[in-house]
Amino acid sequence: MHDGESARGKGQGSGKLRLPPLNALRAFHAVARHKSLRQAADELYVTPQAVGQQIKLLEDSLQVALFERKGRSIEPTEAAILLAHYVEAGFAEFAEGVRRITRSSYRDRINLNTSPYFATNYLLRHLSEFREEMPNLDLRLTTMIDLPDFARDDVDMTVQWGYGNWSDVECTLLVRDPKVICCTPEIAARLKTPTDLLDCTLLDTVKSKRLWNDIFDHLGVAAGERHGSIGFDDAASMRRATLQGIGVGLLSPHEADADMRAGALMAPLGRDVLADMPEAQVPGFYLLVPRGHLRVQGVAALHRWMVAQDWNHDLRHPDPARDDRAGRVAS
Repeated sequence: MHDGESARGKGQGSGKLRLPPLNALRAFHAVARHKSLRQAADELYVTPQAVGQQIKLLEDSLQVALFERKGRSIEPTEAAILLAHYVEAGFAEFAEGVRRITRSSYRDRINLNTSPYFATNYLLRHLSEFREEMPNLDLRLTTMIDLPDFARDDVDMTVQWGYGNWSDVECTLLVRDPKVICCTPEIAARLKTPTDLLDCTLLDTVKSKRLWNDIFDHLGVAAGERHGSIGFDDAASMRRATLQGIGVGLLSPHEADADMRAGALMAPLGRDVLADMPEAQVPGFYLLVPRGHLRVQGVAALHRWMVAQDWNHDLRHPDPARDDRAGRVAS
């Protein structure tokens, strides 16, 4: 056995796993994302041949086939798909670590992003409590409808509306967002049964095309030809459209209650007709954070505080003054 083999044998015998070369992992990371040697080479500023050599080096090191050629394209093997998940997480950790130590003036700053609706209707009411519990934490709050890019947008955690199907981050439900079917009194006069909804313009959310389908299933309405729908990317725009009589909207309970108290809207099928929908079909606001971010003390502290709050209290005890103000703005 020559010296190199002796060294490998010693390393293996000690139980310490020898990792492949970092350059080979970088090449694999790029190829796995692009599924193309040429595009990976463009990203890494090298030739496709150099990328191919690094992939071969990695396969030889691991003794595992990672890609299969299919015509002019390549496809990852099952082993490559599994490895790519961990390599992606590893490089994300590298990037976060570098960001944390090089931006010294921002080390103690925590950047929280939320949907505009959650910020207005839930979070702002609790910020004074947050300052009392964590007075030394420098919090920066931004709002965005779409899911941010955590690295590019410099976001530590975000609150997003949906159904909890984010698999690559720590995902925690904060509060459900049940809906009330609402419309103007003029439209309500034509709605006698759930089936009548098929003849109306339905106001929809572009973030989830399943909401009305789930509602129809719950109400026992067979799928049929619909009059049409209009999609909105935020709840405020849907509410305004509902108030203007453009169609039948889906409002959160406290907004629906405020508009019904004002006589602007009605719930023609009953305010609580959707109250017993299965939880899996009820959207909500979820706290999302890359798992590596939780290693930062301030991020972990904010995460614990967010999870510990009783956000459902705001559903049970809405602020009438806030809702009435919002109703006047919407109208």
